[in-house]
Amino acid sequence: MKTVVKLLVPAAAAIALIVGYNWMRDNKLPNFYGTADLYVYDGDGPDAVVASLKEKLTVLSERRLRKVFEQKKVASYIKPGHYIVDSRSSSVYVARMLNNGWQTPVKLTLAGSLRSKAEIARKIASQMQLDSLAVIDFMRDKDALKPYGVAPDNVFAAFFPATYELYWTAPMTDILDRCKKASDEYWTDENLVKAARVGLSRKQAVILASIVKGESRYKPELPKIAGVYLNRLNRGMRLQADPTVAYCYDYALHRVLFKHLEYDSPYNTYKYIGLPPGPINVPDKEYLDAVLNPDYGGGNLFFCASKNLDGTHVFARTLDAHSRNARAFQAAIKNRK
Repeated sequence: MKTVVKLLVPAAAAIALIVGYNWMRDNKLPNFYGTADLYVYDGDGPDAVVASLKEKLTVLSERRLRKVFEQKKVASYIKPGHYIVDSRSSSVYVARMLNNGWQTPVKLTLAGSLRSKAEIARKIASQMQLDSLAVIDFMRDKDALKPYGVAPDNVFAAFFPATYELYWTAPMTDILDRCKKASDEYWTDENLVKAARVGLSRKQAVILASIVKGESRYKPELPKIAGVYLNRLNRGMRLQADPTVAYCYDYALHRVLFKHLEYDSPYNTYKYIGLPPGPINVPDKEYLDAVLNPDYGGGNLFFCASKNLDGTHVFARTLDAHSRNARAFQAAIKNRK
């Protein structure tokens, strides 16, 4: 009997040691070498996760990882999301992370022209789990947009270009909530006073900023372009802004021609006096700043592309001076051709 006991004690100790080591290896010790951005989609299971991890880092023990996934019932509880797995991660931690949805936020950057619903949808869908069609459907839903003070025909006003940290699975409401917060933070009392000084409401300032954005990407001249349009508004003149005509044609025009100026739309500032009913794109902060801090240029009422063909513009107070500038630009175009 004593002999049996002597044999069992070491065996039990060995088993306990193995069990303890396996527990430590699964719960405390890292099972990965490297770092992986893991994206789990709807319908993904343990096999998809393991395959993705193996593509992006070294899994030290796939067998132990799969065993832990089975023990923690990952197949039943896994949640879609963006997760980070690195050299500090144990198998149990990854299983719990997936089951509990412990996501790592991603960065959503809203920038660029942003002048159509489709463009905005592509921008969001390329960075988030949301599908492009789902984004467009949301932007067409009057009830969904109502909390943000916009409708489908002026939805651009609900967005604010910036980089946001969000969960990859965030719905459109989360995105627009963050945009609204950023926009509200921009519209301080000081900026509201500036808007009032130039004769605009917050909404009108956004609309004018979108027109300025449609005209130029050259930041040093943005206040001058804003000044031209404010001078025209103050004189009761039509804005005659080509970007508003391009908007009427869904930006499909290569050039705005005289025949296009007859398009009957409240967005056509060649036909209707004042600002259009909504923004024609999503203006960035620098365009809003230009509208709130305009350079009136001593009364500039006109501008056209520079004869230098470098993307800049020249400004004029009189129609005669503007006509000379326009002829110089046309001559430069002809010579280049």
